Amino acid sequence: MRKLMSLELKKYKIGGYIRGALIANVAILGMVLLMIYGAEYADETVFASFSEVFIGIDMFVRGTFIVFAAVLLSRFIIDEFKNKSITVLFMYPINRKKLILAKLIIVFLFTFLSIIISDLLVSGAILAINEFTHKMSEPLTASIMTEASISFGMNALAASCMSLIPLYFGMRKYSTVTTITTSLLIIMIVCSNNGGVSLNNIIIIPITLAIIGVFVAYAALRNIEHVDVIK
Repeated sequence: MRKLMSLELKKYKIGGYIRGALIANVAILGMVLLMIYGAEYADETVFASFSEVFIGIDMFVRGTFIVFAAVLLSRFIIDEFKNKSITVLFMYPINRKKLILAKLIIVFLFTFLSIIISDLLVSGAILAINEFTHKMSEPLTASIMTEASISFGMNALAASCMSLIPLYFGMRKYSTVTTITTSLLIIMIVCSNNGGVSLNNIIIIPITLAIIGVFVAYAALRNIEHVDVIK
């Protein structure tokens, strides 16, 4: 399995996606800084505490990498079927399920690790900048850090699972547009914040979506033997 994953990473030049993730981190950091420091010119307060800052960062990060996951699914799986290049892979003495599983694991791990690392990088940068600007005067306690860490981990796991949902819709017509559009709909559900109220805080919603994502991956593996490549 590791060899299959290694071959897939080389084939699709994962380094380009890592660079894209770093660029996304810079954009997220800039957006959060603008919300923190730009709001004072309008006499508004977007983030009243470190907890709210961490929630905001996590929301932007999850939204960004759910779309990243949709792009990876499109490139690794859906485009392979759309262009019929998957038929060449299926000619090799490799179990179809293992091949698709390797691709899904890459997407899952890339999404999970990207969210965790991005949360830590952007949060660390915000805290470092605050040491010089003292914009946030609230003391940063161990309980706040612990709560944020647990939230980052749980949300990253849920987001990584639900990011597999677009695979189902994309595979119906082998459509990249449908795949990415579905990821945007997911973002609207779990990353929206209306007056401080987020559907992601209703714990049953992210859990349900995560379970659906896992089921989609399972169904894809179970049905891969019967997928019509000449569709």
